[in-house]
Amino acid sequence: MGIAPLPGLRALEKAEDTRYDEFVRYARALGSFGRGHHNLNYMVRPLTIGHSSLVGCENGQAVTVRFRIPEALPVVIRTWQDEAGLLNRIRRHLPQVPECLVKRDDMVILSYVEGVPLSSICPNGKPVDTDLIAALANLFADMTQVRRQHLPPLPEAWPRSSRNSNAYLRTLAFSAEEQIRRRNWRKFGGLFAMLGIPEDAMTRFAERAPALKKRPYSLLHTDLHRDNVIVSYHGDPPLICVDWELASFGDPLHDLATHLVRMQYPAYQWQEVIDAWRKAMSNRNSNAVEGLDRDLKHYIAFEYAQSVYPDVMRAATSLGDPFDQRDLDAAVHAVHRALASAEEPLRLKRVPDKGEIERTLFRWNESHGVKASRGRTPLQIVWKQDHRVTLRGDFPAEAVSEALCAEGAASADRVFKGTAHLNTAVEVPGVPFPVMVRRKVGGANPRERRFLNEHAVLNAIERSQVAVRAPRALALGTSGLDEAFTIHSYEGSSQEIRPPDHPEHGLTPHEADDLVDQLAALTQVDCAELDPIAGVDFYWELQYELVRMVNELPKATSEVARELGLPSSYRLLEILERRTVVPRRPALLHGDLNPWNLVRREGGGLTLIDWEMAMIGDPLYDLVRHIHLTPTRPEIRDRMYRRWYRSLPEEYTKGWYDDWRVYRWMEIVRSAYVDLDRLVTADSLEAPNVRRAVDAYSRTLADATAALGLPDRRTRPANPYLARAFMRRDDGEAQTVGVSADM
Repeated sequence: MGIAPLPGLRALEKAEDTRYDEFVRYARALGSFGRGHHNLNYMVRPLTIGHSSLVGCENGQAVTVRFRIPEALPVVIRTWQDEAGLLNRIRRHLPQVPECLVKRDDMVILSYVEGVPLSSICPNGKPVDTDLIAALANLFADMTQVRRQHLPPLPEAWPRSSRNSNAYLRTLAFSAEEQIRRRNWRKFGGLFAMLGIPEDAMTRFAERAPALKKRPYSLLHTDLHRDNVIVSYHGDPPLICVDWELASFGDPLHDLATHLVRMQYPAYQWQEVIDAWRKAMSNRNSNAVEGLDRDLKHYIAFEYAQSVYPDVMRAATSLGDPFDQRDLDAAVHAVHRALASAEEPLRLKRVPDKGEIERTLFRWNESHGVKASRGRTPLQIVWKQDHRVTLRGDFPAEAVSEALCAEGAASADRVFKGTAHLNTAVEVPGVPFPVMVRRKVGGANPRERRFLNEHAVLNAIERSQVAVRAPRALALGTSGLDEAFTIHSYEGSSQEIRPPDHPEHGLTPHEADDLVDQLAALTQVDCAELDPIAGVDFYWELQYELVRMVNELPKATSEVARELGLPSSYRLLEILERRTVVPRRPALLHGDLNPWNLVRREGGGLTLIDWEMAMIGDPLYDLVRHIHLTPTRPEIRDRMYRRWYRSLPEEYTKGWYDDWRVYRWMEIVRSAYVDLDRLVTADSLEAPNVRRAVDAYSRTLADATAALGLPDRRTRPANPYLARAFMRRDDGEAQTVGVSADM
């Protein structure tokens, strides 16, 4: 359907369809080409007599022919879908904008704006001349003259009031959630999850929207960067805005914020631009500058928050087939910059380092590239086997390749980030059970040492055929950028992938009995093949490791600990040496039985996962540490102790009644240092066990100082980390023994 000025174009006949098809071929063949994020643009000049009559312009006049790119990612917020209809309306008030000559299917023909893009004479990052900044500010001021009645109908979700800045900012956030995040989550959700972007990040941003000053709404361009500003040849007007696809109607501060970020001004020019904007706006509509100094930062925060999605997606899809290290480095830099900018507005727990981002992008592209290019099969994903884990008949080398392929393409609900591992649950064709691909998290910073290899522990348990439910180690090796992986059987469910159910609020009586029975069964595992001499002096080794950990804490953590009155490593050793326990026969221990390392089974009972902190030592310690890490009612605690000492021979239980308090005392002290370090370094705060422990730190510190016989200094926290911790409401769990984090 044609748009004015030619009435005859409103009902095209077949002959005219043929002429338009010829014109399209002509434009693509002879026009100079430009590609944007959403459109292919062809500048055709000069037009032939036949073509100019078809378009409805003078012979020889230039036009811009634009084609929507069907495969373009939905990475922008659109208020209106019809740019042509918008241009026809606003030309009455902004006559310098392009004129829509024809709109037909996915093609739009616009009048050509004579001039050169600002980016060609002043590239990104370079300072912009003061006169040009003033001219840009006047462009924004001109737009304030366009009101709601001059524009196409707005979406139903748009704020009813034309002055409510709070409602507009929330609308923007929910629009980003609906139009960008949700539309791309199916394909990119797993990538976002691997990079630490929560599924509800934008929704929570909207819910936290602050109180803003009321400002009158006006027309907004919202994408005014250097490529979309044309410096005209004739100088009247000096600058012209093009590409109005993302135009909107709302708070003019939003337009200033997007302009500041996307123009890539040098940092020192930001204030100059803001001052020029304030001056130009004050001359046209003084109400538009109300609250500028206070509210602008919130729109800039939104720009960084919503940009993380398109920036990550564009970087991930920018890697061609094949791509080299330079391409990968550029993509990594773009993703790291986007995450760092969005960290505060989206309250991301942490930003992965560049090495972790590089590995994640490589895996994602490897998986998607294999599926999409030249009919290759997943067997061509390169990986190297570590023969310490023997491949099985039910999970051969081909299954490993397919699991690695599925890992990179996994959806967000199948990606689980813990304190030390990135876990991805996948299904492999021909394998009747789901599996978990585990990789070390690049930012993980375990303070406590690991004594045994997890795959060796799992193999020992399986070979012993004892009644302990644990994952099976299926494969071990390296892939991608020489990154280690392990593949285990998935324990969330036996037939399909569902989120695991953890007893985070404590065990039921039946589950408590089941766990004690499995701890008793662990004593039957032959530990000689794991470490023939480990566990002989377990209690003293445990003391030494605690002292070593305290001694190696970062300087910032040590200073805060000292302010709180927690003893130094030397003083702690003196205190620890005052206590001792009865020697008992060592056995294999899980070492970290917090609720998120226990999975409820479909038929009842528990499966014990994440054996990375396994050790050989006193079986009593495993039980005490579990009760310390898990909300446990007194009756459940007593039930577990009774069942435990009745189930085991005396060589494992002698003197337990006195010694469980010693281990509990040690774990309380350990938690005071471990959880403080998490709080100060903000390490792994996204993990639920760490989050709960940090939220309860005020109580943890009180218990630890009481156990050490030290004064409680919580009443005067000068350090901001402590103030943040103590301001949290410490509900805890009624009559629990402890809630600390693992390392």
